[in-house]
Amino acid sequence: MTPQLEILITVVIVSSACAALGVFLILRKMAMMTDAISHTILLGIVIAFFITKSLTSPFLIIGAACMGVFTVYLTEMLKRTRLMAEDSAIGIVFPFLFSIAIILITKYAGNTHLDVDSVLLGELVFVPFDRLVVFGRDIGAKSLYVMGTILLINMLFIAVFYKELKLATFDAALASVLGFSPVFIHYALMGLVSITAVGAFESVGSILVIAFMIGPPVTAYMLTDQLKKMLILSILIGIVNAIVGYWISAILDVSIAGSIATIIGITYLFAFIFAPKRGILAMIHLRRVQQIEYAVKSLLFHLYNHEGTDIEKEESNRHSIYKHLHWDKRFLERVLKKAARRDYLSVNKEYLKLTPEGRKYAIKSYEVL
Repeated sequence: MTPQLEILITVVIVSSACAALGVFLILRKMAMMTDAISHTILLGIVIAFFITKSLTSPFLIIGAACMGVFTVYLTEMLKRTRLMAEDSAIGIVFPFLFSIAIILITKYAGNTHLDVDSVLLGELVFVPFDRLVVFGRDIGAKSLYVMGTILLINMLFIAVFYKELKLATFDAALASVLGFSPVFIHYALMGLVSITAVGAFESVGSILVIAFMIGPPVTAYMLTDQLKKMLILSILIGIVNAIVGYWISAILDVSIAGSIATIIGITYLFAFIFAPKRGILAMIHLRRVQQIEYAVKSLLFHLYNHEGTDIEKEESNRHSIYKHLHWDKRFLERVLKKAARRDYLSVNKEYLKLTPEGRKYAIKSYEVL
């Protein structure tokens, strides 16, 4: 396997592992918690490194996972005091723990390759240099197997606890009534987020982990309302972003992780603008449709309320009705065309008249109000 292929496969696996868990973080409105965990796990890694004196020890992952869960616990403990909101609690906990880790690294680990630049930025180019040797045989880049195992664990967790995750995410109270443990699901999810973050640590760095874990899921959220589809879309979007970002980085000779994170942002921007239901263009179109719909009802109400009155002709005159409704002439024409297409009104000389269908619709709408 060539080094380029090892890097590409690794980044695809990292993106998939992060995106799968990110779906539930987005739905639980815990995106910023991911940012906190991706930083504070550094303290767990540093502490485990000081204990084991090895950067290859599996206890680094255990230490990182424990620190991630501890971060969540501290944040929720501060939130439960009701003295601060969740975002404020995150803003206190994660800089505090992350700063301690940075101080420990710069003070006591300056001679190791656990330096601040590597921690913050990461670099996928170095993936092929860290090999996994079994019984004296090189079987490939270590990141492939580490992240592959983490991806498998994440997917098994989601498959086994899918119903519990779904229920605990959308209705934790009902989950408790039915005998599920939302607390267990919550902390198990946070533990996996921590393990995934530390697994991706050497590849993408702590700053960019959040892009991989939040970007594809939030993009998928713009495109669908179904959880299963969101999971599938999130992983597919993550994979496409990873591949496109990798090749762009190769062409421009820039950071792979940075390129992928940029593509993630651009992909979300396109979804934000062009998503069929939640995109900006769709929302603008919907508001225009709603505006016209409301205007049609207002016009029908106006005509219905003045039917048979002494001022009916004055109030229903096509050339002056815009003054009574305080509308622009061009807007009135759009409303008239809409109402005429639905057979809600007719024009008798210069006066507007409700059709039986228009009168029926006006009465029905009036009763609803």
